[in-house]
Amino acid sequence: MANKNRLKSKASAKKKTSTKRKASTLLNDRRFRRVGGMFLFFVCVYFLIAFTAFLFTWKEDQSLLSGNWWIILREGTFEAENWLGPFGAMVGHLFIYEWFGVVSFLFCYLLFLYGFKVLFKKSIYPLGKSTLAVIFAAIIFSPVLAFLFDSPETQILGGRFGYEVDHSLFGKVGAVGTGFLLLFMAAGYVAVVFNPSFAFLGKLTPKISSFFNSMKEKVSGINIKRPEKEIETEEEIHFEDTIGRMDGFTETDAADLAMGTNEVEFSVNEDVVDPEVATPIDAEEESTHVIEMENERTVLEIEEEKVQEEKIEEEAFSVEIPESDKELSEAELNKKVNDFGEYDPKLDLSNFQMPRIDLLEDHGGGSVMVSKEELDANKDKIVTTLSHYKIGIEKIKATIGPTVTLYEIVPEPGVRISKIRNLEDDIALSLAALGIRIIAPIPGKGTIGIEVPNSNPDTVSMRTIIASEKFQNSKFDLPIALGKTISNESFVTDLAKMPHLLMAGATGQGKSVGLNAILVSLLYKKHPSQIKFVLVDPKKVELTLFNKIERHYLAKLPDEEDSIITDTAKVVKTLNSLCIEMDNRYELLKDAGVRNIKEYNAKFIKRRLNPEHGHKYLPYIVLVIDEFADLIMTAGKEVETPIARLAQLARAIGIHLIIATQRPSVNIITGVIKANFPGRIAFRVSSKIDSRTILDAGGADQLIGRGDMLLSTGNDMIRLQCAFVDTPEVDEITEFIGNQRGYPGAFDLPEYVGDDEPGPMDIAIEDRDPMFEDAARLLVATQQGSTSMIQRKLKLGYNRAGRIVDQLEAAGIVGPFEGSKARQVLVPDEYALEQLLRTESENVEN
Repeated sequence: MANKNRLKSKASAKKKTSTKRKASTLLNDRRFRRVGGMFLFFVCVYFLIAFTAFLFTWKEDQSLLSGNWWIILREGTFEAENWLGPFGAMVGHLFIYEWFGVVSFLFCYLLFLYGFKVLFKKSIYPLGKSTLAVIFAAIIFSPVLAFLFDSPETQILGGRFGYEVDHSLFGKVGAVGTGFLLLFMAAGYVAVVFNPSFAFLGKLTPKISSFFNSMKEKVSGINIKRPEKEIETEEEIHFEDTIGRMDGFTETDAADLAMGTNEVEFSVNEDVVDPEVATPIDAEEESTHVIEMENERTVLEIEEEKVQEEKIEEEAFSVEIPESDKELSEAELNKKVNDFGEYDPKLDLSNFQMPRIDLLEDHGGGSVMVSKEELDANKDKIVTTLSHYKIGIEKIKATIGPTVTLYEIVPEPGVRISKIRNLEDDIALSLAALGIRIIAPIPGKGTIGIEVPNSNPDTVSMRTIIASEKFQNSKFDLPIALGKTISNESFVTDLAKMPHLLMAGATGQGKSVGLNAILVSLLYKKHPSQIKFVLVDPKKVELTLFNKIERHYLAKLPDEEDSIITDTAKVVKTLNSLCIEMDNRYELLKDAGVRNIKEYNAKFIKRRLNPEHGHKYLPYIVLVIDEFADLIMTAGKEVETPIARLAQLARAIGIHLIIATQRPSVNIITGVIKANFPGRIAFRVSSKIDSRTILDAGGADQLIGRGDMLLSTGNDMIRLQCAFVDTPEVDEITEFIGNQRGYPGAFDLPEYVGDDEPGPMDIAIEDRDPMFEDAARLLVATQQGSTSMIQRKLKLGYNRAGRIVDQLEAAGIVGPFEGSKARQVLVPDEYALEQLLRTESENVEN
């Protein structure tokens, strides 16, 4: 019965998988997208015409639309004035009259955006933000228009939704409160969606301040300065004295006196001004008064001089507050994204299809192969063996895995763990099993684990791991599916977090299958634009199947024929080339102001980095070395030094290493390498010393082989059964990828010239490229030593353009390589270039 239910569940799972695959294929079909995009454009235009016509014909069609629409459409008795007939009138009536009014025109705009996205796979504006903006605009501005135009004749402006909202608000906060609430909502919408700048208010502040200051001075009165000329007549003395003691004297009154007018009106303060001021005075009083006026004038002049000095001092000391740099708004920062959409690295191979799951075979049954009798027998033997040494057990539990079963025991109080650990060989003898491994204690649990191999181990197929929900829904940057744990759970981890992986194991224990499982899992998850592989295979037979995906996933040195590196000399060049690539990428990260490749690519996709300055989308690079011991024996330090550099520094810029060897000895896996490889996988090894070399702990010598492995990620040690992927499966996957359209060639790594090889200064004149002089004139005219400019202007490939730049450097026209920056042009103008070329040609002739 259980087998029948299991078969039914498998059949239903396969049916669901096939249904999902069909739906995914249909959605990715170009014909389906074209039809869907054109349909959305048609609906957009139809709604636009229907809405526009409704604005002119809604009164004529209003009475006819009050009936049952289905009956009207079925009987065809409705002669609508709308340009699109009864259905167009119904659409306009529903959206404009019944719902949101004229704001409904925004839905046409939204349909246009969706149609453009479906048809061309590009976004004019982000669809999520646009959808929310249109929905909130309809909810907010429909009540605003209904509030401003509250009339049955203008109901089409706000729609019934707007009027219902307004009437509901009237009853709760009143008309004035409704107006303020709608104003706040509209202003908040504008601030959130359009993010306007209020910088103009800051510019108006000084003008408003000066205006109020001038008004304040006018209100407080006008200060009239006294004339500095001498007073000669009695009338002038009397006039000056009167001005000095009366408030409110105006310039109009002074003009009247100057013209000889006798009647002058003053605004006199009776408490201050003596009423006898206007009476005649005698000569002695006049002379006394003149002296007093001169003294008063002298005091006034001194005070004015002090005021002038204070003003000069204030003008000499000025405080200037520098303005902070203007920060661009989010809309300004995303201007290029709004104009062109986000950069899509997959666009060059937009039709690329990921490998299908049916290319993999199901090698294992996926069911538990351990019988109840076997579990009981092993349990009894463990209990009996421990009882012989007077070790009591309170509790025992079994967890069945694909190849081993974990027996967790809780010993009685007072039993020492070391006593149980020393009985490893005795328990193996009593069970008559190979590879007994004791975990004392199990991390995170108060139990002791005894791993016992199953008599009929199950094969974990790669298909079950790839099809698992954990792998398909993983958000890792570089997800790798390794196999299943003891608890029969799929194990998926992130290579980018490791960040490098060291694999070791004896011959025939599963290293090559483990490498294939890692590569296949990355092929199933990453697009060719997102990852590149550098494959090193000294044995020349393990990784040759991946030659077919050269134009999609592989990286190599320029002008190299084989994409799988087998020659030791080429391995050294490749490793040093990866070091150059690492340095170049760090220069790009420094210029971009980011810390790792993930932030850099996100910034490039948002179009915040300029490609003309050398910036580009950076794919992950995974270096795979199948037999590291052979490289160390033949090249030694030439290989170890660049690998140590890459292991120490390359994590942040997306270069990750996977190194496999069958000899995990200390002269092969040195301390420098081990220190930078926290992620380690150990298959079965022959001795405890090898186990401690690779894992820094024992246990690898107790594995049972055939893919049984231990994974160490620093602190944790996990036992896994490696997923099995056969050679024909890998062949089918690479064949499927290789038959699709790819890039023109493999991903080119930077050129590396060793110390014993001829450099660019050794290039002979007769060996120069035919486009050498044209390229020289181009760089001198523009004063930019850029390889990409030679590619674009002269329509050359990258390799040929790079060789021409090397020849220009040898000729002294451009300077040396400077990372991501353009080379310096050493020739100032075209005249000097012609002189240089003429001199070289004469030297050759002589």
